[in-house]
Amino acid sequence: MIKEENKRDVMTQLLQLVAPGTPFRDGLENVLRAKTGALIVVGFSDEVKTLVDGGFSINCDFSPSYLYELAKMDGAIVLSEDTKKILYANTQLNPLSSIPSTETGIRHRTAERVAKQTCKLVVSISQRRNVITLYQGNLRYSLKDIGVILTKANQAIQTLERYKIELDQALTNLTAAEFEELVTLHDVSHVLQRVEMVLRIKSEIRRFITELGTEGRLISMQLEEMVGNTGNETRLLIKDYIRDMNEDKVKEVFNSVIRSNSDDIPEAGHFIRLLGYPNTSTIVDEPVAPRGFRVLSMIPRLPSVIIHNLIEEFECLPNILSATIEELDEVDGIGEVRARAIKDGLKRIKDQVFIDRHI
Repeated sequence: MIKEENKRDVMTQLLQLVAPGTPFRDGLENVLRAKTGALIVVGFSDEVKTLVDGGFSINCDFSPSYLYELAKMDGAIVLSEDTKKILYANTQLNPLSSIPSTETGIRHRTAERVAKQTCKLVVSISQRRNVITLYQGNLRYSLKDIGVILTKANQAIQTLERYKIELDQALTNLTAAEFEELVTLHDVSHVLQRVEMVLRIKSEIRRFITELGTEGRLISMQLEEMVGNTGNETRLLIKDYIRDMNEDKVKEVFNSVIRSNSDDIPEAGHFIRLLGYPNTSTIVDEPVAPRGFRVLSMIPRLPSVIIHNLIEEFECLPNILSATIEELDEVDGIGEVRARAIKDGLKRIKDQVFIDRHI
């Protein structure tokens, strides 16, 4: 049984294995076009061996043309786990008939039962419907036409672009509030909601890219350009506002944000609880001061060790903003030149943020 939280990872691995551009997918497409149908088991174990009846052992290197020729016979084909070897052909598979199946055709019922019994990937190619269906454990997925996936991926990119604009505006407003010392936990949770929406769409597009294989390069480039830095910015945001600063806890909260299993975007209270604050009716409006990781990282050529030293010395961004050049100079690793660069950098960021907020 595949656990719910692992289904996405398993599906990603399956789609990578059968992605366009791979020899295995080329072989599947050859069978699909020939309309011969096929039943293919990927991986050979003792349990698979007990299901194999008849046929003949081949144990030859895999090639798309070999798969196409062997699929002309009625029996199943067994491949090695990495799909680089064809082990058996024209064999009959005898899974337990007591294993439930929702399929109607004999080939698909066999495929589903073998997948559930062995937890191996089983591919069934319909002779009449021209559909490639993947089974593994309780997972079932029918591969879609590349044109359909491209259309959906482009629609998702457009949706992502709109949400990314909203996220950028929310971050700009938060940064302005940080300089004005007016941040509340409601502001922080609002940004984290936008982050989760963006990362959720990103995850969906990643699945499209995986399924597109070599056809998804342009979509992948667009995705990286749009949200390439969102993950790092989210970590810095969490480090700024998490109640008890601990790298393990930061990682735990970050993973909770990017791997939500809920179909709905969680309410503000969910993120407040994740950050370690009590979820009361009044706490969302209470002021909170950022440590300064995110804003300080915007200053060019400022090493992370210096950022850490600054926050360790001054504890929060408002104290850093009010510090004099002489006070900054006293921090380990900061000389007068760097102290001036930090003051000038923070001023430039502040001025730019207030301009962007009103655009």
